[in-house]
Amino acid sequence: VAIKKINLQGLIRKEVTFNELMAMKMSKNQNIVNYLESYLVDKQLWLVMEYMDGGTLSDVIKETHMSEREIATVSRE
Repeated sequence: VAIKKINLQGLIRKEVTFNELMAMKMSKNQNIVNYLESYLVDKQLWLVMEYMDGGTLSDVIKETHMSEREIATVSRE
């Protein structure tokens, strides 16, 4: 598993985080990392998700250069 830690202290738009959590809970797709559980630890929200071997999506985006056609294909899938 992977744990995403979100610091809730000072978070301006908590409802956005809550909406993201609810969308993750309701969505099951073989092409998307699945949400497993969440915990409130001190002032952090810990999201437990499937482990993604290739790193975070942010890391992939920073390191990968794709053409517009490739981006459209990934988005469609």
